[in-house]
Amino acid sequence: MISLAALGNELYSGRTSLPFVPRRRLWYTIAVVVIVVSAVLVVKPGLNPGIDFKGGSEITITGVADPSEGPANDILNDEGLSAGSSVTTMGSSSVRVQASELDKSRLDALASALATAYRVDAGNVSATTIGPTWSSDVTSKAIRGLVIFFLLVGGLIWIYFRTWKMAVAALLALGHDIIITVGVYAASGFEVTPATIIGVLTILGYSLYDTVVVFDKIRENTAHFDTQTRSTYSELANLAVNQTFIRSVNTSVVGVLPVASLLVVGAFILGAGTLRDIALTLFIGMIAGTLSSIFLATPLLVDLRSRERSVVDQAERVVARRAAQAGDDEAQAAVAAAPAAAPLIPGHHLGVSAQPKRRRKRS
Repeated sequence: MISLAALGNELYSGRTSLPFVPRRRLWYTIAVVVIVVSAVLVVKPGLNPGIDFKGGSEITITGVADPSEGPANDILNDEGLSAGSSVTTMGSSSVRVQASELDKSRLDALASALATAYRVDAGNVSATTIGPTWSSDVTSKAIRGLVIFFLLVGGLIWIYFRTWKMAVAALLALGHDIIITVGVYAASGFEVTPATIIGVLTILGYSLYDTVVVFDKIRENTAHFDTQTRSTYSELANLAVNQTFIRSVNTSVVGVLPVASLLVVGAFILGAGTLRDIALTLFIGMIAGTLSSIFLATPLLVDLRSRERSVVDQAERVVARRAAQAGDDEAQAAVAAAPAAAPLIPGHHLGVSAQPKRRRKRS
């Protein structure tokens, strides 16, 4: 069985390649299906906004010997507050109760009843109320932050790569990551908190970083693509994805493993809401970001540039050269099959073999 390092060298040199760009219609179909399913999940069951976004009253009881949800649910039923309320255990000694917005007298009465039910002192119970004005302000700022992020990212990529098509391809891939992350989050039933927004912004940065690395390799491979007739723009772009594939996988694994540990600890051991919320967002978003940078960003870029005159003319010259060497029918079949990566020009992008050899020391 070939090792990961050997596979990386094979992919980098072009001796072995995976058809990321040639099979882009398959990746598009899968992406559309996943996006539709995620969109449906956002509608039903829908997102579960936390108190920071919808407003309401929250009571936290600490120092509880038996942090079960039963006593709190019983009191909420007695007070007629069960509808729209939630009870969550936090760690091994805390319980959080969230309800609709209550006036001060009723909130104090509920806090006192909860203290009695859990047999703790009044000092172990904290109560707070978040009004609709503050919650709507948090929501608007979260949306504004995402919009500003997209605008800045698009402008930065446009300036760095000097083409708006790379910016559009990267933003479409980022949009894919957001929709999938939000859809899975809705299916989980976890509350949408400020930690969730922080996680979304974090995974967008992670996905963007991976995409920029691939795009930078594409720019390097296609810098003077129209001066040669060995490989088309599509083939050189596919080669770039192959050359960065192992790096993307390694980076994803290194990033996802600790996040998965945080998710397990936060959701099943500590019951920490903030830790659980941000860990789930990061876990789903990092996986989606890695997949989009490999299977979507580059194919989208190739499609956006496929009608450019320079790309079309160069592809025709490649076809003509192959026709002269192997016959017109075979050349057309080769183009229809869209080779994943053409052999490299000697002395260019040779990977490990291009590195200087160490001289052995004379004894």
